[in-house]
Amino acid sequence: VQLVESGGDLVQPGGSLRLSCTTSGFIFRNYEMSWVRQAPGKELEWVSTIGFGGGGPEYAEFVKGRFSTYRDDGQNTLWLQMNSLKPDDTAMYYCARSGRAFATATLYRGHGTQVTVST
Repeated sequence: VQLVESGGDLVQPGGSLRLSCTTSGFIFRNYEMSWVRQAPGKELEWVSTIGFGGGGPEYAEFVKGRFSTYRDDGQNTLWLQMNSLKPDDTAMYYCARSGRAFATATLYRGHGTQVTVST
C-alpha cells in the first residue's frame, strides 16, 4: 500500500491550493478515503472523508465551505481543493486509507505534504 501526497506550498491568506494523493497497492475504488492534518505542536485532526464512488463527502466544521475533496477511481487518485486559506490551515496534510472513524489512527497514511499559509 502506497499513498503519496503532493501539492503543498507556501500561500498567502485567502489563496488556494489543490493537494493530490496518488495511490497504489490496493483496490482504490473499494475504500473510503480521508484527509487529515497536523499543525505544529498539535495532534492529528480529521479534515474530510469521501465515500465509495465519490459519495457523501464529509468535512470538519473548520473547513466546511472552503475545502472540497474528490476522487478519480480510474486514476486511483484523491484530491483536496482548498480555497480561502487561513493561517490556521498551516499544517502537514496526509491522505489516509480510511473512513472518518479511524482516519487519524490508521497506519495507511502517506508521508504528507506541507501547507503553509502566511504573508
